[in-house]
Amino acid sequence: MVDFDTLILQFGEYGDKTGWTYIVIPADSALLLKPNDKRSFRVRGFLDELAIAGKSLLPHGDGTFILPLNEGMRKGIRKSKGAMLRVRLEFDADFKREVPEDLQECFDFEPEAADYFNSITKSHQGYFIKWINDAKTEETRANRIASTVNAALRRMDYGMMLREKKKLREG
Repeated sequence: MVDFDTLILQFGEYGDKTGWTYIVIPADSALLLKPNDKRSFRVRGFLDELAIAGKSLLPHGDGTFILPLNEGMRKGIRKSKGAMLRVRLEFDADFKREVPEDLQECFDFEPEAADYFNSITKSHQGYFIKWINDAKTEETRANRIASTVNAALRRMDYGMMLREKKKLREG
């Protein structure tokens, strides 16, 4: 487990991360968490006394990573940009993202889509799964599952699918 103090930061204009609140995980700490891995991976541990699990560290360059602090995490630690934070983290080897049963049923009928979906990184699978699980109605959920399967059949990642949907709405 790595243990260090860091400053809570916030992106200004920074592409899709504009406005995000985050902390930097130094390269030496990232190496201790998951040696020689430059891709996103999941961690668990504590931010001050707030327990976290299944949170993604995102590569940020030069071996450093960032841990985005969502609203729930910020409320839990009662801190915002500019505050100091004690960080205790370890690699979350137990993290498993379950494919929703209704999505899996569709993949059973479209094995090519399932093969592509299973070939993308767990974090990218997670974007699709979270999007589906965040649907507020059954109709929206069904539409999101259909969009996910169609995107997988066309070998599109989550970002590509969203950009195409936006372009279709605007056009």
